[in-house]
Amino acid sequence: MMLEGIRVLDLGSFITAPLAAQLLGDLGADVIKVERPEGDPFRRSDGSLYSATFLAYNRNKRSITIDMTTEAGQQAQRTLIETADVLIDNYRTPVLRKLGLDPDELRALNPRLIHCSITGFGSKGPYQARAAFDTVGQALSGIAGMMVDPEKPEAFGPTISDNVTGMYAAYGVMGALIERQRTGKGRRIEVNMLESSMAFMPDIFTNYMRDGHAGGRRSRVMRSQSYVFACKDGRMLAFHLSTGEKFWDELIKAIGMPELNDDERFCKHVSRVRNYPALEEILRQRFVERTREEWVEQLSQFDVTYAPVNSIAEAVDDAQVKALGTMAAAHHPVQGDVVSVETPLFIDGGRALEANRAPPMLGEHTQDICAELGIDPQSIKAR
Repeated sequence: MMLEGIRVLDLGSFITAPLAAQLLGDLGADVIKVERPEGDPFRRSDGSLYSATFLAYNRNKRSITIDMTTEAGQQAQRTLIETADVLIDNYRTPVLRKLGLDPDELRALNPRLIHCSITGFGSKGPYQARAAFDTVGQALSGIAGMMVDPEKPEAFGPTISDNVTGMYAAYGVMGALIERQRTGKGRRIEVNMLESSMAFMPDIFTNYMRDGHAGGRRSRVMRSQSYVFACKDGRMLAFHLSTGEKFWDELIKAIGMPELNDDERFCKHVSRVRNYPALEEILRQRFVERTREEWVEQLSQFDVTYAPVNSIAEAVDDAQVKALGTMAAAHHPVQGDVVSVETPLFIDGGRALEANRAPPMLGEHTQDICAELGIDPQSIKAR
């Protein structure tokens, strides 16, 4: 395992910090999820203590519950920190100080510690003390503004800001671990949701800063020549032709419309971008003539960059997903099999993970971890 021997403390809840820790656990780190007696709030999102939402972000971890309102609990946390290589949290700065996690205190306790602190907006500026969740990050960063229809404003889609922030956090931790091999010194890494969300779409901001072009909901799809069409049976196909001519040429051959290349509105990429709405309507009328299955059979004979627009159930059942073994089960002795998406890394031809640990029950490993640290487990229980 690539991170075998590295101990990570996950002091977070919800998504950002737990995801960052899970990514490190997927690479073999010993991740200890430090929870209050009531547990991560995500545990209860379905009314149980083992909800699917919690499971998605907490595999390959052990769980210890500590009552931080007691001196014994605080001492147990300090002992854990002394043994750790990495600590990840997603608390606001005042909460960190209240929990004894002030950066100077941590540095004195463990000079080799890599402390990754995740916040909504960073440690300075007018928003620094504000709370944030995913939709706030999407809204403030401009992501939502690129997708939401102002004529019918509504929140929709998957978690973006939370997930990408967790990924950037893991990326920062990995860099600090490599540096520590040379220097022997720890680092304090700060990652915030606002900047992570903006960094996730660098082309949008670079275009704006370079030529003042802010774009709109469809600017990127026009430039990249991306389309979604409904077929005769109401099922959909998606296309991404990019900026060259190859995939455009393959598409018009596949759909039997080579005459589009004789039309000056569509004969070059720049013309297709400029005349996107007209081209979209022509193609829309063509694709509604056949069912999706008929189009897939036809398109598969050409080098066209397309895919069916799958539902979640269809994605799980897709032949390529099955061939890759993307959905994998981890067995829990009490909760049974937990099936989730595998880490998408292949190393030397195999999955990054040799063994997959199911997400822990609340406090499941308290006894074992206390034994490792020489702590009385009764002393850290809630009074």
